[in-house]
Amino acid sequence: MAQWSPAEAGLDLTEGRGFPVSFEAAEPGFPTDRGWRVFAQPIILLVLGLVAGVATVFAPGPELRFALTAATGGCLAAAALVACRQIWRQWRRRSGFRAAFDLVEHDPSPCFCTDENGAILFMNAAAERRFGDRKGASMARAISSVLPNASAVLFRQETAIRRRAAAHETVVTPRGTVRLAAHRMRGGVIWRLDDLADGQSRQGEWIGLPMMVVSQNDTVLSMNSAMRDVLGRRATTLQDVFGEQVLIPGRRSSLSGADGRIEVIPIVVPAKDGRREVYAVPGLAEPPAASVAARAFESLPVALLHIGADGNLLASNQQAQGLLGISPDAGGPLSHFVENLGRPVNDWVADTLAERIPIRSEVARAKTRKDETFLQITLSRIVDGTGPSLLAVLHDATELKTLEKQFVQSQKMQAIGELAGGVAHDFNNLLTAITGHCDLLLLRHDQGDQDYADLQQINQNANRAAALVGQLLAFSRKQSLEPEVVDLRDSIGELTHLLNRLVGEKITLSLSNDPGLAPIRVDRRQLEQVIMNLVVNARDAMPDGGEIRLETRMVQLTEVMKRDQAVVPPGKYVTIRVRDQGCGIPVDKLNRIFEPFFTTKRTGEGTGLGLSMAYGIVKQTGGYIFVDSVVGAGATFTIYIPAHEAMPEGTRTAGLKPSGGKGRARVSDDRRPGVVLLVEDEAPVRAFASRALRLRGYTVIEAGSAEEALETLEDKDLAIDLFVTDVIMPGLDGPTWVRQALKDRPDTKVVFVSGYAEDALDDSAEEIPGSIFLPKPFSLTDLTETVQRQLH
Repeated sequence: MAQWSPAEAGLDLTEGRGFPVSFEAAEPGFPTDRGWRVFAQPIILLVLGLVAGVATVFAPGPELRFALTAATGGCLAAAALVACRQIWRQWRRRSGFRAAFDLVEHDPSPCFCTDENGAILFMNAAAERRFGDRKGASMARAISSVLPNASAVLFRQETAIRRRAAAHETVVTPRGTVRLAAHRMRGGVIWRLDDLADGQSRQGEWIGLPMMVVSQNDTVLSMNSAMRDVLGRRATTLQDVFGEQVLIPGRRSSLSGADGRIEVIPIVVPAKDGRREVYAVPGLAEPPAASVAARAFESLPVALLHIGADGNLLASNQQAQGLLGISPDAGGPLSHFVENLGRPVNDWVADTLAERIPIRSEVARAKTRKDETFLQITLSRIVDGTGPSLLAVLHDATELKTLEKQFVQSQKMQAIGELAGGVAHDFNNLLTAITGHCDLLLLRHDQGDQDYADLQQINQNANRAAALVGQLLAFSRKQSLEPEVVDLRDSIGELTHLLNRLVGEKITLSLSNDPGLAPIRVDRRQLEQVIMNLVVNARDAMPDGGEIRLETRMVQLTEVMKRDQAVVPPGKYVTIRVRDQGCGIPVDKLNRIFEPFFTTKRTGEGTGLGLSMAYGIVKQTGGYIFVDSVVGAGATFTIYIPAHEAMPEGTRTAGLKPSGGKGRARVSDDRRPGVVLLVEDEAPVRAFASRALRLRGYTVIEAGSAEEALETLEDKDLAIDLFVTDVIMPGLDGPTWVRQALKDRPDTKVVFVSGYAEDALDDSAEEIPGSIFLPKPFSLTDLTETVQRQLH
């Protein structure tokens, strides 16, 4: 609807000496009783001049007569000038009002002209048709049938136009939305009243389908003419329309119509400000293409399908055709258009038709679209003269399904990580027993023994198994890291010789380092393993040869970087980029390449743990790893690691050190035997450890649990030099019982052992004086040297 402004007509909207001012024009159609005030000043001046002229005749002396004559002339001249000025201003106002009246006379919207008191001086034809002849009445009373609180709205508008030339306000009323505009001009205000509706409400007015706009508290704000015709009245609440029924979108309901209860299917569309648009779809007695509701079915802003009793598609509206990617004449069972429901689609349709299952929404994938689109589908059963049929309401659920998929993926990765950590713990206990007893056997065999080679094979394969467990711990981010400050330029330079041997002769390895590269704080050995894994993967992607580029760069992020599911905070980062010219990674596999045991290689060519281990090490280091790939053009892996800020010397980097020590203690030549309390719940590990320590001359007291160890320590005469204890045990864990024992034996040293990473120790364990950590699996030499170092 066009908006009118007096300025468009060339009218003067500027203020005089203040607003409001009174009308001073006497124009036909303007009821006014103050026209005489226009010439009040000239009349007063004229009267004064006449009085002075009469006094001149009776003046006694020539001087006085001259003065009175001059006064008479001055008053008459001033009266003439003021009269001319008022006549000119009056003519100007009449011209302005005449132009305004001509402009709004045929305006389709009601227009009014009022004085400063709000009295109506003029109404156009549209206003008279709608409100009747209200000239002389107040504006607030005239429009009170449209605006329930008209006085307050008018007051706000009048206050606003004191500061500017025009103002408007949009008011939502129970009967619809109204816009009241006010334009200030000399001597009065011109008002314009428009009935508004948002885009959807206007659509609801012409589709011929009963609809209404409902607020959050179920108040009916407006309804179209079709709904008013069906109800035979204006409803104020949703309960007036549907009674006590709970309104469920898509489920068959009945509304209170003018001729009784009418069966409809409500469709609810969210609108602005929490409002809802409720459409009442009538029962379909035949396919919509031939029914009375055909136009409503087609123009409703909701995707709809009509499915017959045989399960075949009878009709679809434009919204559904767009979502499914089908033509208007498409037919066949619903299973031709959607899939991945979790059950056969045809069975779901048949069960709903037979009312064997309750009505609920299901999510399926659109088969007929090229892109991946998920739909939320609600089926409602309709019974009419032709028998039962179904009305399907479709909503785009692609974004919701994507979020759900990301959540499930993160949960799966977390579950696999927990499983990997638990499996690694159990394997470490087994490997400790295997390698330990193998070491004991090797002590009784020299290299000339025929069994020596077999024992070495057992030992080597146990070490390989330990490396595999280390990869599991790397993925689950539960391995023990030994971070140190590393200059990548030196580290990668030393690694290049090994990498060149790994890639072979067909592949060229190019190295590019940023000269301004900052140091990083990482576990050097683990980071080198990550780089080797990425280079080996790049080599395997290029069986016919090519180039692998290994680049390091310094990157400054000034703002948060969001990529994939990661959020990288601002700061300085060192990036490591490995590029290849191989076959690339398909898009459908990019999201899975960091999953453990997932591999694109053939069976027997890879374990699927290389990239998952790299992912775990990078994340545990505090970094991020991303992949970019184009099929046929290669792949690029990029690692972001925070640049290291200089720290004071002596800052502890990793591991539990003896209290008061400065790193690893020097092994003493003092080999005096001591008494060791060995606490281990795994019998094979305990048997190996006790035998190994006894072979070195230590006295070993064994305990299978923390409770048994505390019971042993109740003997005050028993001297104990060292506690060797597992961390995770049934009942009391290692740090808990050790803290209790140290209350009576504060000078006893402690060695914690565990198949989990060092992170399994809580923060309070680091406060235990004289304690160090020995990870499983450990060899005979590892155990005895650690015990000797602690005791001596």
